[in-house]
Formats: sequence, C-alpha cells, structure tokens
Amino acid sequence: MYNLSCYNPGSFILAGIPGLEKFHVWIGIPFCVIYGLAIVGNGTLLYLIVVEDSLHEPMFFFLSLLATTDLILSTDMVPKLLSNLWLGSQEITFTGCLAQMFFLHFSFVVDSAILLTMALDRYVAICFPLRYTSILAPQVIIKLVVVIVVRSFSVILPDVFLLKRLPFCGTRIIPHTYCEHIGVARLSSTDISINIWYGFSVPVMTVASDVIFIAVSYIFILRAVFHLSSQGARQKALGTCGSHVCVILIFYTPAAFSILAHRFGHSVPRNMLILFANFYVAIPPALNPVVYGVKTKKIQDKFVLLFTLKKTQ
Repeated sequence: MYNLSCYNPGSFILAGIPGLEKFHVWIGIPFCVIYGLAIVGNGTLLYLIVVEDSLHEPMFFFLSLLATTDLILSTDMVPKLLSNLWLGSQEITFTGCLAQMFFLHFSFVVDSAILLTMALDRYVAICFPLRYTSILAPQVIIKLVVVIVVRSFSVILPDVFLLKRLPFCGTRIIPHTYCEHIGVARLSSTDISINIWYGFSVPVMTVASDVIFIAVSYIFILRAVFHLSSQGARQKALGTCGSHVCVILIFYTPAAFSILAHRFGHSVPRNMLILFANFYVAIPPALNPVVYGVKTKKIQDKFVLLFTLKKTQ
C-alpha cells in the first residue's frame, strides 16, 4: 500500500512564494490585472481577425494562433496562482499537476514555433513579394500548423510519462506556484537523471533551434532590405517586421534571463526567482496583442472602427 501511494500520489502542495506569504494578497493584484489584459487583448485580436475579411492573410492567421496559445498559457497558470495567493488554495491533484505542466511546456514550445513561422512569413513577404500568396497557400499553412502541433505534442508528452514513472514517497510540497517538469521530478525519492537530460534536450531540440532559424531568416531579410533601391521601401519593409521583432524580444529575453539566473544567480533569493518566473509566464500573453495593435496599422484601423461602431449604435 505504501509503494502504491508513492506511485499514485493523490495531490501536491504548491507552496506559493515562500518568504512573501504576508504579501500574497498584494502580489495577486498585478497578476489579476495582467491576466485580464491578456484575455481582453487576445480575445479582441481573435475577434477582429475572424470577422474582418481584410485580415484573412497568412500573417494574421499566424497571429491568431499566437493569441490562442497565449490564452492557453495564461489560463493554465494564472487562475491557480490567484487561488493560491488569495484563497490559500495550495493543493493540486497529481493529474491536475501533470495537466498544468503539460500545457505550460506545450504552450511555450508552440509559441516558439509560431514565432519561427512568422519569421518565415516575413522572409517570404520581403524576399519573394510577388510569390507570397502562392508560396504561403492555404494548404501550406495547414501543413505548417500540423507540424507545429505534432512536434510540440511529441516532445512534451514524454514529460508526463517520465513523471508518472517516479515514486513520490517523501515530501509533496512544491516550492513554487505552478507545476513544471524538473520542479516536480526533484520531489521524487529515486534517480531522475533521465528527467534532467530530457528536460535539457527538449529546449535544445525546439526553442534553441527555433532561435537559430529565426536569426538566419532575419539575416536574409536584412540583406534583401538593404538591396532595395529607395529609402522609403526599406523603411516600409523594416516596419512590417517591427512588431514581430518586439514580440520575439518579449518572449525570448526573459526566458534567457530566467535560465541564466537559475544557473548562475545563486545569490538571488529563491522567492525573487519564483516571482520573476510567474511574471515571465504572465506578461508576454498580455503584451503581444498590445504590440501588434500599436505597430500594425491594419489592426489599429479595425480596432478603432470596431469601437466607433459600438459607440454609434
């Protein structure tokens, strides 16, 4: 019975942000605001892309995928965080923990792949403008989406089985606000070398390779832009990439900082690392629709038109 309970733990305890318990209520307020912005921003973006025929282009289709994934990422983490901080609801079932872990990592890998696909879209639009619609035909876009989903599902699903095989006979208190693969694996009373190596290899196989291909895409884009004859044409071409570059920086820069902080920032208090990890997950989904709304004129125009019509009705 003891061994059975080890391999089938009923639940875990999410400790929240250790050392900042008396500030939990106040810490929850910005996360609630950020989550609201993410829901409203991405929801509005999806609505505009669906109802406006002029936004039925490959770039905006990829943007709608990014918005959908951001909604999944925010909803996977923030509601449980708020219930923890505000209601003291720290318990999470083992199944719920696995589900949260899966969708957290799955959304992250999908987001990275979508950013790579959007870089491909900008590369084709700038380097092959006359063949843009034929290269990124609907059937090609569907194939790209299938590849993104299958790749992400295939590399993240093993995490679930790697955790399910572990015994959890000791503490079941997770010193964090959400479940993530290695954080849960470290609670096991057995060797987790496979989990560590697989957890290391997945970002290398997916996110790191995506970053390399995005960089290569922009090398070709910049080379094509600087070969354009007029200054106006160069500025217009670079302008179409501005929002995408901002979203790339918002997504990858905090991730790189978080990895470096966990690896080398041994003097940084753990509660600060946990707090930063939560902001890193919550903020990009809220900022992405703002960036595209500010930097993409078509979305600006449709957004203004939408609210103008609502006021006149």
